[in-house]
Amino acid sequence: MKISYNWLKQFIKTDWNPEQISELLTDLGLEVEGLTAYQSVKGGLEGIVVGEVLTCEQHPNADRLKVTTVNIGTDTPLQIVCGAPNVAAGQKVPVATIGTTLFTEEGEAWTIKKGKIRGEESHGMICAEDELGLGKSHDGIMILKSNAVVGSLVADLFNIENDQVFEIGLTPNRADAMSHFGVARDLRAGFTHKDINTELITPSVSAFSVDNRSLRIDIDVLDKNLAPRYCGLTISNIKVTDSPAWLQNRLKAIGLSPINNVVDATNYVLHELGQPLHAFDTSKIIGNKIEVKTLPKGTKFTTLDGVERELHEEDLMICNAEKPMCIAGVFGGIDSGVSENTTSIFLESAFFNPISVRKTAKRHGLNTDASFRFERGIDPNITEYALKRAALLITEIAGGLITSEIFDFYPNKFEDFQVRLSFDKARNLIGQEIPKDTIKSILTSLDIKINNVTETGLGLTVPAYRNDVQREADIIEEILRVYGYNNIKTTEKLNASISNTSKFEDYKLQNIISNQLVSQGFYETLTNSLTNPDYVKLNTDLNPEQNVEMLNPLSTDLSVLRQSMLFSGLETVRHNVNRRREDLKLFEFGKTYHSFPKNREEFKHLSLFITGDRHQNRWNTENKPSDFYYLKGTIETIFARLGISRLSASPIQSDVFSEGAMFSFGKTKLVEFGLVKKSILKYFGISQPVLFADFYWDGVIETAKYNKISYSAISKYPEIRRDFALLIDNNVTFESIHTLAKQAEKHLLKNVSLFDVYQGANLPEGKKSYAVSFTFQDENKTLTDGQIDKIMSKFQASFEKQLGAELR
Repeated sequence: MKISYNWLKQFIKTDWNPEQISELLTDLGLEVEGLTAYQSVKGGLEGIVVGEVLTCEQHPNADRLKVTTVNIGTDTPLQIVCGAPNVAAGQKVPVATIGTTLFTEEGEAWTIKKGKIRGEESHGMICAEDELGLGKSHDGIMILKSNAVVGSLVADLFNIENDQVFEIGLTPNRADAMSHFGVARDLRAGFTHKDINTELITPSVSAFSVDNRSLRIDIDVLDKNLAPRYCGLTISNIKVTDSPAWLQNRLKAIGLSPINNVVDATNYVLHELGQPLHAFDTSKIIGNKIEVKTLPKGTKFTTLDGVERELHEEDLMICNAEKPMCIAGVFGGIDSGVSENTTSIFLESAFFNPISVRKTAKRHGLNTDASFRFERGIDPNITEYALKRAALLITEIAGGLITSEIFDFYPNKFEDFQVRLSFDKARNLIGQEIPKDTIKSILTSLDIKINNVTETGLGLTVPAYRNDVQREADIIEEILRVYGYNNIKTTEKLNASISNTSKFEDYKLQNIISNQLVSQGFYETLTNSLTNPDYVKLNTDLNPEQNVEMLNPLSTDLSVLRQSMLFSGLETVRHNVNRRREDLKLFEFGKTYHSFPKNREEFKHLSLFITGDRHQNRWNTENKPSDFYYLKGTIETIFARLGISRLSASPIQSDVFSEGAMFSFGKTKLVEFGLVKKSILKYFGISQPVLFADFYWDGVIETAKYNKISYSAISKYPEIRRDFALLIDNNVTFESIHTLAKQAEKHLLKNVSLFDVYQGANLPEGKKSYAVSFTFQDENKTLTDGQIDKIMSKFQASFEKQLGAELR
């Protein structure tokens, strides 16, 4: 939210500079995230001086150029080449001297330099009004008044506004501060606490009166729950033109583009008081009647942006006698707005149900200044006052007469909130005792009325516009933010309790594995659990009927909770690869969500994503792309770190993997991993291979509990290694060789590894060669060759009989 410093000072008189105001607002809970300068004329006309054209001669080498000499108050006049048709001797003109920076309409800067134009030197530029930002005309140079003093600054001749704009990160609960008046109200409380007495100035509407009753619009509010308050009046004989400069400057300072004097006036009051208003062209109100109601589902309506929308049956609409004109509190219609031909308007000021506006705005993907305020809850008791304020402003800048009484539909008045504050509760919650008189002063400065005072507490009335202050805790928060969080002393004693928790707590195991993965070069990610419902179509193992749908989604792309960790991770991979971050190792702890016929469930997962090269490209290392076995090794180190062993591995067929495998412990599936199919990667626009592992973390935690730590002394006797080169069928796996070896020798065999695979020339068809190493060790003595030869013979016999293997 943007707040103008100059505008703010219309409500509260202060000599504090913007930096001091920023600090105080932040202390009050209205965090100032930035402070930017604004000038009504970009550059502030710096370097532009008044010059007098002394001579004006035809350029010798160009028919459309003139060579002038211009006095700017220096000893020597400047020679300036000018192409304007209206330049003449004797004129007072604005001159941009050498080194002056000017700005285009798009805000791009360019600098005046000394140069030659068609052979004639030029030492500056005589400016047109659009080149200075003082207008739009470029028909010729700008001619100043004859009494302008030569050499004086042109900026002194124009009312250039310099302002500072606060960028406030407003929290959703502070609907009362969504205006300059609301921010000034908070400042007044902050100043009061600092013993600075200052008055809060409100715009006067005492001059409001009905000029005549010549234009009546009948109003019928059919749904008082969706429109608890609705006010309106008519203004006739207006002239729609550009707004005056002061009003345009106010809007431009906070980032708004002026439109016309009527629309600008409604926007001005919106940002001044926080009350949205809307002006309808009365010539387009069919039947001179307005109905505030909902319409049947599917009704077509075209909004101001030219988009035709289908209405929901719960969308509140402002209609004339035949058709809708506006989505209440959100967006106007294309056919009923104010145009340059408008001569009379119906001016609306209302309080619409916040929940209704919020749902309607989300349904249609609209976010306007009006909906931003309505959906958070505006002041229901400022509606009529803001209407009068806007009506007076419009008649001031657009002319016209107020030609109807104010229609005010307000059947059930919003009551102020009654809250009881306990001094003991305040002291316990704040952690420090604040003097009772200070508490009373703070509450009074916040317009919170003190009804009664006792030794133990206060009876309070909170104004209706503070819809976020309805409980005792809210009152204490208000006291604390004005008193100042920085004024609460830090305790000198730190209390902590020691919890007796299991070493298998989820967060402990997550920390262990997170640290391990980070040490291996992985980066942790955190993706959105909300995802696109179409993703489930990429995997037949996922059921669209199990999608957990959002009742009020932010968008169609974020309308369901994810059933798989794969797709949100691929979005992250795509984002990085598209920015030339092609070597990635990512991990994420997250959840998937599923809707079953009888209940909904969520499951914990750890996902790994690997793509690109294993390491950064260096001169002394060979580039190695990440592959299936690198992922498999990473997975095995995770299980080893958790003490999970005796895993069984098996290949899997999946819609997700082109090559995939699974590790399980007994009947518990722990992880599926492999190379993601190219069709899925193509859907996400990823052209390089991606490896993915999906740990079923709930099962991993349960399996880790079976871990029993065992240890033994390091043997002082040496290991012995023997190798076999086996010729085997293509369908024989290393796992089968490993299993047979372990069965044949359970005590002395320590390790079996595959160190070479060969397929191709010089081998029979359907055959492959495995080079397998076997490592032996006895904990009590040194092994002899005879013992090893006997074991190797047993291995050979087993491999030949069970696998049909041959020694090469």
